[in-house]
Amino acid sequence: MDVKEAINTRRAYRSLDLIKITDELIKDLAESAQIAPSCMNKQPWKFIFIREKEQLEKIFRTLTPGNKWVERASLIIGVFSKPKNDCILKERLYYLFDTGMATAFIILRATELGLVAHPIAGFDEDKVKEILGIPDDVRLITLVIIGKHSKEINPLLSEFMKLGEKSRPPRIPLEKFTYINEYKS
Repeated sequence: MDVKEAINTRRAYRSLDLIKITDELIKDLAESAQIAPSCMNKQPWKFIFIREKEQLEKIFRTLTPGNKWVERASLIIGVFSKPKNDCILKERLYYLFDTGMATAFIILRATELGLVAHPIAGFDEDKVKEILGIPDDVRLITLVIIGKHSKEINPLLSEFMKLGEKSRPPRIPLEKFTYINEYKS
C-alpha cells in the first residue's frame, strides 16, 4: 500500500474486533512516529501503548458516554507532550503540530497494516493522566484507539455513528479550505 492509498483507506471506524497486540506491532508503530519531522528535530512527542486488560478497563471508565464503543479496543495509545519540549517562537507553540504529525504517521502505518487507528477527544484528561502516571505539566493530547475493523456494526453506536460505519462521512469541498497565493473570504 502506498501513502496515497493509506490516506484514502484510513477511516475512523468504531466497530472493532479484538486482535493480539505484540511487542513487534508496538515497535513498528513507534518507529513510524520516530522518523516524523519536527521543529529543529526536537521530537516532542511521547506515547504510552496500553494493552494490559486491567489498565484498558481503567481508561474505559474515563470516557465520555458516546465513546462506549472504545471498550472493544485492543490497544490505546496515549499521546502527550508539553510546550517546552519543542520550538516556542513568540506565541507559536509547535509541540501540538509536531506531535500531531508523528501521530498521523502512526495512524497511516496502522492503516497500512490493516488496522483501525481512531483518535478521540472524549475522555477525562486529568483522570487518564493519573492512571498513566503522566505529570500535571504535560498535555495529554489524544487517545488513539487501535483494533481491527469489524464487519459487524457495533450495537452500542448511535444512529449517526452507524451511518459513518457504512460510508465515509462527507468532506468539506476543496474550494472551501484551499487558497492560492492569498486568503479570500
